[in-house]
Amino acid sequence: MSALATGARVAPTRRAVVFAYHNVGVRCLKVLLAGGVDVVLVVTHEDSAGENIWFESVANLCRMEGIACITPADANAPELLAQVQAARPDLMFSFYYRNMLPQALLAVAPAFNMHGSLLPQFRGRAPVNWAVLHGALETGASLHEMTVKPDAGAIVAQSAVPILPDDTAYDVFGKVTVAAEQALWQVLPALLDGSAPRAPNDLREGGYFGGRKPEDGRIDWSQPAQQVYNLHRAVAPPYPGAFTDVAGQRYVIERARLSRQDGGKAHGKLPPGLAVVDNCIVGVCGDGRLLAISSLLADGVRVTQQQLQLQLQQQLQQRLANPACIDAAGSDADNT
Repeated sequence: MSALATGARVAPTRRAVVFAYHNVGVRCLKVLLAGGVDVVLVVTHEDSAGENIWFESVANLCRMEGIACITPADANAPELLAQVQAARPDLMFSFYYRNMLPQALLAVAPAFNMHGSLLPQFRGRAPVNWAVLHGALETGASLHEMTVKPDAGAIVAQSAVPILPDDTAYDVFGKVTVAAEQALWQVLPALLDGSAPRAPNDLREGGYFGGRKPEDGRIDWSQPAQQVYNLHRAVAPPYPGAFTDVAGQRYVIERARLSRQDGGKAHGKLPPGLAVVDNCIVGVCGDGRLLAISSLLADGVRVTQQQLQLQLQQQLQQRLANPACIDAAGSDADNT
């Protein structure tokens, strides 16, 4: 049992500078405060006007708690280094802060980062989305020592969570947020008294993944249904969503499940793409299996079966009128 859970005195008060953003930033900052850490400065981000801000605000928490909070645009700015040095931290933490910290900052005090995977798996950006996309059965949160090389330092604490077959990245991110809170809560007393364990982070056992862009959500209907479904789960709202284009209209899958129906056997040889079958919207995949789509969006508005059927008929008419355009859309070819 953690010393925090017993209410025992764990260590003299330690000063900390925290780099934080998103839900993990909020929850882990609350753990530090509950553990008696003197958070003297928080560095966070200004919310981007072009991003769907569905998560909690570190800046708002700092205002509520009376903690000094800054939002520098550049983590390499000399002014930021001077402010961190002036705070005289004993420890530094990064909880879902989006910028890499340079060596000059890391040299100020021992620094620890909370990463949203079971390191060394899924190092780098968007680890939850990549884990779901790759069909991983579990993930979690890892607190590790910070080095200039991302997600490469020794592992201090980990907490695992399952990824269920129909979990979206949003579902899994909620679990990972709790895992991060638990991992930090359990190891915090040892961090504060200097006795925290270190486990090897063998980078040969995992891969590094870059950031994801909305365009990465484009569906390749020639892929097997499980891969298409994993893409949907990995980028389903509140992320930008998996999408396909029909006759110039972009459709985003909001909710879907793997269907037990076999598209090839039950309805003849349906070509890959969107279709309306038995008055239901489906996606026909390269292996003949169907994705049962319960909510399909066009310009943010839910599409009915009748509306999609009209759009598919329009696309078919365009192709019949101009045979040279048939299959020009490649993997986005959709069908009636």
